Amino acid sequence: MSRLQGPLALKRKRPDSNSPSESLTEQERILYDVIRSKQDMGIWTRDMKRETNLPDNVVNKSLKSLQAKKLIKEVVNIQNKGRKHYMAAEFEPSKEISGGAWYVEGSLDTEFIDLLKDQCAKIIYKQRVATVEGILDVIRRTGIFKVEFSTQQIEEILRALVLDNVVMDVKSNGMGEFDSIPVGKVCYICTNKGVRGEPKAGAMASIPCGVCPRINLCTPDGIISPTTCVYYNKWLDF
Repeated sequence: MSRLQGPLALKRKRPDSNSPSESLTEQERILYDVIRSKQDMGIWTRDMKRETNLPDNVVNKSLKSLQAKKLIKEVVNIQNKGRKHYMAAEFEPSKEISGGAWYVEGSLDTEFIDLLKDQCAKIIYKQRVATVEGILDVIRRTGIFKVEFSTQQIEEILRALVLDNVVMDVKSNGMGEFDSIPVGKVCYICTNKGVRGEPKAGAMASIPCGVCPRINLCTPDGIISPTTCVYYNKWLDF
């Protein structure tokens, strides 16, 4: 799967008079029109048989002919990998079919994901406090990846790092290391687990109390209390 960004469904010019589609049989034309009408979603062989009312042997023969003429292609549907799924050659599979940026030919690209997670963690470690936008800006400027990432994709990677206990999401209090970040904005700091290839941060560096804007109101038996604090309990689990 191409990692170049752009519309999920890229349309080419309509076939001209010299196109292989001009020499289609009636059955091939019917099948091709149904497949092409599904655009970037494609269609399962059983569904195309139901929609065209063509016999199985005719459908199978026509599919081979259309593939030979490079008018259609078989694609992997990550939701149902065991089903034969076809799409007109002029379209690229939608995210629902391909799985999006994290998949290549229907398989999760774990090596690519791990590399991006590692880079995001290192950026956070070096900056000590980082926002999604700041991390994305660094990645774009360094040019390490040839892929153009979206904010949503970086957020997905950061959520994975939070689940891995590599980083912690906190809200800025606008003071100290957070003075350049608006109050209340979600940002990320490294936990005591550290980053691969980098020294581990001390445990005190990740205590959420140090960046809590309500720390002055926090008491053991108060409304704001360590016993009811989600971030504090999450930190204790590390």
